[in-house]
Amino acid sequence: MRTVPKHLSRLLTVVLLLLGLVTAAGAQAHATPQRLTGSATICGNSPIPTGWVVTNSYSSSSCAGSGVAYTITDTSDLTSLSTVCSMSPIPTGWVITGSYNAGGCQGTGVAYSLVKITTQSTIVICSMSPIPQGWVISNAYNSGGCAGTGVAYTIASVANLSSVTACSQSPIPAGWVISNAYNSGGCAGTGVAYTLVRITTQTSLTVCSQSPIPPGWVITNAYNNSGCAGTGVAYTILSTANQTSVTVCSQSPLPQGWVITSAYNNSGCAGTGVAYTLVRITTQTSLTVCSQSPIPAGWVVSGSFNSSSCAGTGVAYSIRKA
Repeated sequence: MRTVPKHLSRLLTVVLLLLGLVTAAGAQAHATPQRLTGSATICGNSPIPTGWVVTNSYSSSSCAGSGVAYTITDTSDLTSLSTVCSMSPIPTGWVITGSYNAGGCQGTGVAYSLVKITTQSTIVICSMSPIPQGWVISNAYNSGGCAGTGVAYTIASVANLSSVTACSQSPIPAGWVISNAYNSGGCAGTGVAYTLVRITTQTSLTVCSQSPIPPGWVITNAYNNSGCAGTGVAYTILSTANQTSVTVCSQSPLPQGWVITSAYNNSGCAGTGVAYTLVRITTQTSLTVCSQSPIPAGWVVSGSFNSSSCAGTGVAYSIRKA
């Protein structure tokens, strides 16, 4: 066997070592890509990274296709920005506090001032702003500081509240209901305000008919009520959490796992004039239901017949667990 000269052997060792270092560095770079921070310039047809905003927009011959370049800024270490172009995405948890004409925002000519929601419980925003989850519009009024809509909102966090007044264009947080609706000059745009109540330990409540009905609750009564501006109708609603059967109005949502066993005329259900008897499916393996009833998953219709106990359709089904 031919022996490799010592100087060639040392050179080969160095080359192999360098190749190993390059390969390792390449693998590390591939495994943990570096994240852009600070600011950058991109073309207008390029995607904008999550959490970044457009702070400037201008003509650029270097951007074939769009002909527009954007200056973008990372918001991860910021709590406010005075100039964000209106075509920019708004990061989650940020709101628009001002809107004005801006020559540095080619395409729209409008810029926004943004603020990040941190410890605030109330803040004034422009009406085109996203509303953070768990916040409501408590006031709406004309504002010259909101170019584009000319309307500003005062918004409030409901995190530590059990009741709140909100304008009717407000989002209704999950688990809250409308207990009252009335005309209000403090709600520009609709002129109507709501009293909202959080569902906590209550098992029954009176709500206006435009209220969301929480999951697992049903409408047991519907009647005319002047305290519900806009519809003039109120509902009595009931939690089904500890119930196995209940009488509801036919406009009621039907909780999952419940069926309609009878339907009849009822003057206590303004709007439809029809009530249902509902039964919760628990240990039953067969039941008779009205034809307008949902059929629970895993059940089948085994028979069909005329029934005077099913107002509206006059037809009942025999159902059984498959």
